[in-house]
Amino acid sequence: MTSIAYAMGGNPGGAGGGGESGLGFIIPMVIIFAIFYLLLIRPQQKKQKEHKALLDNLAYGDTVMTSGGIHGKITGLTDAVVTLEIADKVRIKVSRGAIGSIIQKAGAPAPRE
Repeated sequence: MTSIAYAMGGNPGGAGGGGESGLGFIIPMVIIFAIFYLLLIRPQQKKQKEHKALLDNLAYGDTVMTSGGIHGKITGLTDAVVTLEIADKVRIKVSRGAIGSIIQKAGAPAPRE
């Protein structure tokens, strides 16, 4: 009877160590999170900051391109809407967030094509 009790009761080979197993799992997870942060999260945050700075620096007369590819000159600005003149007397209103890039600042020399 005692041989059965001994067979059921022991910790074979340190399987019940607890501390080693948890630390062995946490370290790789921290390394994976650090890699994700450096390769995915941080560059995306930087790109968002640059785009926000671009939108904050919009001014009348700037030539811009929307994220949809429409080129135009800014003729009106509000907090949420930008009015673009895309041809003589043809104006459209787009969301401020739809501005993708500034092609030419107002008063700057024209870029070469």
